[in-house]
Amino acid sequence: MAQSGYSNPLKKFKLVFLGEQSVGKTSLITRFMYDSFDNTYQATIGIDFLSKTMYLEDRTVRLQLWDTAGQERFRSLIPSYIRDSSVAVVVYDITNKKTFENTRKWVDDVRGERGNDVIIVLVGNKTDLNDKREVTTQQGEEEAKKNNLMFIETSAKVGHNVKSLFKRIAQALPGMEGETQQGQSQMIDVNINPAQPQDNNSCAC
Repeated sequence: MAQSGYSNPLKKFKLVFLGEQSVGKTSLITRFMYDSFDNTYQATIGIDFLSKTMYLEDRTVRLQLWDTAGQERFRSLIPSYIRDSSVAVVVYDITNKKTFENTRKWVDDVRGERGNDVIIVLVGNKTDLNDKREVTTQQGEEEAKKNNLMFIETSAKVGHNVKSLFKRIAQALPGMEGETQQGQSQMIDVNINPAQPQDNNSCAC
């Protein structure tokens, strides 16, 4: 009898979320994990961890989501979390140009720890506030192209492109290239691990 693909060892991939305070890192994770959004702003303190298992056609993948604080006083903690990550998700607020400009230092931090052996995704969040936009989509695309990054714009508040963000990440993971065309439409979110109470969302968007 043929072995089921799901009997293969579970592949785990570490995703670290980086960016300035209040750009929406926690809110993106919360939208992905629970399809919800909390308008109450509370900054992430230190590092939070959540895990989600996904089925990709013939294999199971566990995404380990590490949510980092954007405040300067926690910066010394972050390199150790970048060091063994598979993916770095660098988030900025499209209504705050400074947060976009500061993505360069986060990308430099990732390159410094991981070289080119990591997927980096540049995410422009808060597209629901498009009328207050300070960073154009073209600027984001150009920055990503210049630094060899993936790029997408999202809104954690309304859910725009959040699932697409994680699907694109899953498709880009090592060993996934051969399955992505068929697996994309069959991705199912399952088996959410127990997590901390949602009391530290870092997006007020």
